[in-house]
Amino acid sequence: MNIDIIGDIHGCYAEFVALTKTLGYKWESGIPIHPKGRKLGFVGDLTDRGPQSLQTIETVYSLVENELAYYVPGNHCNKLYRFFLGRNVQITHGLETTVAEYKALSLTEQETIKKKFMTLYEQAPLYARLDDGKVIIAHAGIRQEYIGRRDKKVQTFVLYGDITGETNPDGTPVRRDWAKHYHGVAWIVYGHTPVQAPRFVNRTVNIDTGCVFGGALTALRYPEMETVSIPSSMPYVPEKFRSFAEKRAHE
Repeated sequence: MNIDIIGDIHGCYAEFVALTKTLGYKWESGIPIHPKGRKLGFVGDLTDRGPQSLQTIETVYSLVENELAYYVPGNHCNKLYRFFLGRNVQITHGLETTVAEYKALSLTEQETIKKKFMTLYEQAPLYARLDDGKVIIAHAGIRQEYIGRRDKKVQTFVLYGDITGETNPDGTPVRRDWAKHYHGVAWIVYGHTPVQAPRFVNRTVNIDTGCVFGGALTALRYPEMETVSIPSSMPYVPEKFRSFAEKRAHE
């Protein structure tokens, strides 16, 4: 299996296009297709904060429908899904940008994109076990003992990470560094927590390099285990990047 797994896009569609072209994908048909049959993988959080969330949904939906990609949902995907269900969600923390794009559409266009996203979300696995279980894509990661489970505890971990129940000064949840304690055989490829550079710890790789916060959009090439990054066009927000040295008190 040859797959290029892309970190949290968050509506940074231009960087997504540039990254796939750098990886050798061709866009002649309107979606990225690799001439040698490589497929794409997505760690979730396609939308929110960036400028083109709906176009990102359209493209990923088309790829998955044509069996050209694997997608797992992130916490922002989960929140957008609940918004489309009509639940009482707070339109904050980036959802407001996606909702503004959505409300600018005609009612027919709204219905079309809503249906596509809900289908994409409902058909997605909580996490994807690929290449006979040798590699797992999970939005915020997954513990070894959770692999194979889909109960509420595992759902929370996969979407939000190893949260402690405490909050940081900016309101974000405090997360333990679960990757330090992972000793499984499968590679775990995840995002969710922005880092300055792709982070390899044990057999885990965090590829969320904070594109929407001015970092980069990163892909992991599997099985080569090489990373490829495209610099972001967004303003740089240094406080959004996690420094693991600073957070050890919470582990």
